[in-house]
Amino acid sequence: MPGDPPSGTPLWEAVGRARMFDLAQPMRTGMPQSANHPPFRMTPERRHGDLVRPDGGSAANEIIVTGGHVGTHVDALAHVSQDGLLHGGRPAAGLASHQGFAELGIDAFAPYAGRCVLLDVAAVHGVATLPPGYEITAGDLERAAGRLEIREGDAVLVGTGWSRLWDDREAFTGRRGGAPGPGAAAGRWLAGRRPRVVGGETIAFEHIAPGRGHATLPVHRILLVEAGVNIVETMRLAEVLDSGAREFLLVLNPLPIVGATGAPVRPLAFAD
Repeated sequence: MPGDPPSGTPLWEAVGRARMFDLAQPMRTGMPQSANHPPFRMTPERRHGDLVRPDGGSAANEIIVTGGHVGTHVDALAHVSQDGLLHGGRPAAGLASHQGFAELGIDAFAPYAGRCVLLDVAAVHGVATLPPGYEITAGDLERAAGRLEIREGDAVLVGTGWSRLWDDREAFTGRRGGAPGPGAAAGRWLAGRRPRVVGGETIAFEHIAPGRGHATLPVHRILLVEAGVNIVETMRLAEVLDSGAREFLLVLNPLPIVGATGAPVRPLAFAD
């Protein structure tokens, strides 16, 4: 792929020369998120001066409370079931306990560092941001891919431009007009390429029709339950979309919270 270091070039030197893109949204109290999940909260617990050591030193700290599916995060395969079954036909009830899931939790996600293909569907339609409630089709993905080959085991990100709306909570969450995302046919198109992971900018990697909310999530079923493909949501893709980079190195390593159905992540992209 473009950007492969010349033979003999140390990997760290090649990465050091690349442009780095931080694909995580900043986590703060009150940030946009799905109403289906516990919110993120950060509260200072100790202020400088509350405790002063004999040498004059002082430290501050905080308490962080968060759901596993707020901010930029990875969905574990245990996140969604269909008719009581998880990926591979595993009974969800038999794997769950007060300690979370014995299998398919986010701690089972092996860190990803490899090729990533970015499909800019907004650019296909000549806009920076797709309209609310737009359903991405398999044809949209074909056009966005163009001559880029998607290989088995790649990461595939779908660009909608939605991360540009991050500071408008009402618009970003799609409460009024819905949010753009892949419909079921596009989900099957993605699953058929057998990627390692897929991701996007919205709080749910789905077509959210106006007024429908998260009533049904067929793409989650297709990818997580049927295909065993993890999903990254609420990514910050605007900068890399504007850069024109369409294939790059992606490093993805969510917090290994044992038994959890998802966890925050700070994805990094390295492009020529």
